[in-house]
Amino acid sequence: MNQPLKKTYVHILCLGIACCTLSHAMAQKADRTLKEKHRKEVTSFFDHRLRDDTIAFRTSIRMKWRETDDMRQAVWQLWKESNETFKEEKLPVLSPLSEQSASSWKLPQELEPNATLNFYWGWKKTAESTAAGQKLPLFLYLHGSGPKALEWATGLKICSRFDDTPSIYFIPQIPNEGAYYRWYQRSKQYAWEKLLRQALLSDDINPDRIYIFGISEGGYGSQRLASFYADYWAAAGPMAGGEPLKNAPAENLSNTAFSLRTGAEDKGFYRDRLTRYTAEALDSLQRLYPDRYIHCVELIPGYGHHIDYSPTTPWLKQYVRNPYPKHFCWENFEMDGRYRQGFYNLRIDERSNADSNTRTRYTLDIEGNHVSLAIDEVTYRTTETDPQWGIELKFAKTYRPALRGKVTVYLCSELVDLDKPITLTVNGHTAFEGHVKPDVKHLVNSCATFFDPKRLYPAAIEVDLETLQ
Repeated sequence: MNQPLKKTYVHILCLGIACCTLSHAMAQKADRTLKEKHRKEVTSFFDHRLRDDTIAFRTSIRMKWRETDDMRQAVWQLWKESNETFKEEKLPVLSPLSEQSASSWKLPQELEPNATLNFYWGWKKTAESTAAGQKLPLFLYLHGSGPKALEWATGLKICSRFDDTPSIYFIPQIPNEGAYYRWYQRSKQYAWEKLLRQALLSDDINPDRIYIFGISEGGYGSQRLASFYADYWAAAGPMAGGEPLKNAPAENLSNTAFSLRTGAEDKGFYRDRLTRYTAEALDSLQRLYPDRYIHCVELIPGYGHHIDYSPTTPWLKQYVRNPYPKHFCWENFEMDGRYRQGFYNLRIDERSNADSNTRTRYTLDIEGNHVSLAIDEVTYRTTETDPQWGIELKFAKTYRPALRGKVTVYLCSELVDLDKPITLTVNGHTAFEGHVKPDVKHLVNSCATFFDPKRLYPAAIEVDLETLQ
């Protein structure tokens, strides 16, 4: 073995031993922090939760505020262990982004028969970033609707050239092709949530620097997914797309930087017009809330469907997610018949809208130790329709206070002063006033809901709207 290779081998061996030692130490700490019976109960719950996302952890396990950090680490360690033993296809070991970094996942048969998601999974590093051992940003890139083999190969080629090193890339190939086959459908939602869950467990990835972008059909997909999963992304960057805003509510982007670049002459499916409507919506929201809704929406003069793709990821990588916003608006819209279970520090226990004829909007504001939550039902009315294909292009929305529904408001020291009394008002009614008590069950349930190391909450207030009327 030559000397450079020998040094590299020794470095990798030492790093592996160090990681094993650290993991063992964390496991021992989890044992000390949680009593054996509670540790087994939490582990059993996590094992089942990975197979059934409808169950909740019911056992109250009291703790002291000073124990919060240790308990959070202990719960996260148990979550990691359950994921490690969970039988599923994992993300491969990271290697340089290239044709050799290809892998695949089988998608659930009940969501899409005979569907395999091929993907490239690799890093773009410099010698400096490798030596520093820093956590890297993750980019999810979605390709267009041409022949999928060609689109996937093109995606690898252009993503390798983008100016965003050091970074990690997940570049999927759409599993199948055909009319009305899209990146946002249920089988693909399964893949994105699996990707987020596994990526957030990784010691290589910065949980506050995850980005999504795409081109053409991938532009449509990344715009929808930007709004649907806005609480995970630091920024999003669809290109050569333009979704009707009913499919991707702009309100959800209050804490997610958003770029949309479309050719000014890109008339196909009204992409130019829909991009302009998105710009108008975000401009209006930013005027109302100047410290929110960071965006850069461009109609590029003289260009049609093909534009310069290189400016997007350098713009995206400037932004870092705030996992604890004290102000946000969330319209919980269905995507292929499916809703999110939560958003930032809210978990939905029962939706306020009975069906998809209306939606539920949650507006949260925290000032000091006063938490205000407005819950409204949203009704859309189409005001502009394309005469050729019947595409709904523009909408007016009306709101009325919701009268039913259940929601859990999670709290942590980044949001409020947990040593002082807290007031929660919901639709103008006082829902809670007093001190909240820490409980391990809140750490466990929020971990299972969001699978996010930044969002394990030690306290919670449960709200039933019907009791507040």
